[in-house]
Amino acid sequence: MKPATPAGAVTKDFEEGERLIASKDYAKAIKSFKKAAEQGHALAQNYMGLIYAKGLGVTHDFQKAEPWFRKSAEQGEPLAENNLGLMYARGEGVAQDYKQAVFWLLKAAEQGNSEAQYNLAFMYAKGQGVTQDDEQAVHWFRKAAEQGDEVAQYNLAFMYEKGIGVKQDYQQAVFLYSMAAGQGSADAQLNLGGLYDTGEGVEQDQKQAVTWWSKAAEKGHPVAQNNLGLMYAQGHGVAQDYIEAHKWFSLASEAGDESAKNGLKIAESFMTASQIAEAKELANDWKKSHP
Repeated sequence: MKPATPAGAVTKDFEEGERLIASKDYAKAIKSFKKAAEQGHALAQNYMGLIYAKGLGVTHDFQKAEPWFRKSAEQGEPLAENNLGLMYARGEGVAQDYKQAVFWLLKAAEQGNSEAQYNLAFMYAKGQGVTQDDEQAVHWFRKAAEQGDEVAQYNLAFMYEKGIGVKQDYQQAVFLYSMAAGQGSADAQLNLGGLYDTGEGVEQDQKQAVTWWSKAAEKGHPVAQNNLGLMYAQGHGVAQDYIEAHKWFSLASEAGDESAKNGLKIAESFMTASQIAEAKELANDWKKSHP
């Protein structure tokens, strides 16, 4: 037996639409989804909304997306409830209305949709459509984080680190940053490196700080690049190396990190002309391999 969806048994037309859209045959996919959607299939209706919202094989048109999302959302489909909520939050295809955004996001969040849980947490954190409430933001970020949402894990970690809406707890911050960092979040890698550097919530370990800042720096995070430059310049957690320090200061400076410009000048004061030339070549090589 095939599994049922929240909207009921998956129809043949819907299955065909999924197959076609996966192969990027949008024209045929639209025909199949539309057949299913017109029969009241909630997931097909949500797909029709996405097709217009993203301009897949059709002209990008939020106003045409909105009625399809609404039909699906009114059947209780959480994916569509989240999508409709986002349209209200952003004013896409409808007049911006934060209260309506919260109304639909809450419906999806209560059904366990992690994206809606994250979006609802954001609304509480910003006080959009609801009274600003950090504790509610923590509640919904936690729900999304527990489902593996990388950005929610990062935000919840930050709230634990700073004691926003929850008692300050560096160990929880380290745990959650580690979860997000392991999924590739450069911001989480940056902050996790910072906690290892200061020894907050974890035993101080500058080698680990270098490890995590290196990961974020390789993703082009300018603050991590500057921090990595400092570690190489000072020989903290890594052998002192002004050439490497110069390389990372240079990259961070070009990316807009103002403090890296000062680091660059200081590093150059300890370097020969040939070392500076080598460092510049390394930075150029890095840029070529990270377009």
